[in-house]
Amino acid sequence: MPRSVQPPAPSSSDLLQGTLDLLILKTLALEPMHGWGVALRIQQVSKDALQIGQGSLYPALHRLEYRGWIVSEWASSENNRRAKFYSLTAVGRKQLDTELANWDRMAEAIALVLGRREATL
Repeated sequence: MPRSVQPPAPSSSDLLQGTLDLLILKTLALEPMHGWGVALRIQQVSKDALQIGQGSLYPALHRLEYRGWIVSEWASSENNRRAKFYSLTAVGRKQLDTELANWDRMAEAIALVLGRREATL
């Protein structure tokens, strides 16, 4: 008798290139957060569909900080542990707007190719 097996949740390596950056920027637009909090928030909001591994998360945070889209500072976490908290910069907020517009265009284009939406004339 065949068993019903749930497919594994997509890992962060399965995300479209640039999507992780968008998810992090959007998450940090709500409030400053440490890395683990960012990963947990994305997992919770996506209802466990997206699980961001540390091997993808921290290089992305470093990349975003290098680009000046986020800044970090050390502070105490909710567990009184020292953690690096990340927050969005003004440049990062503008980049988030740009990334959201790009995402909307990409989603529309993919929907058209898949026949999930009809082209408007």
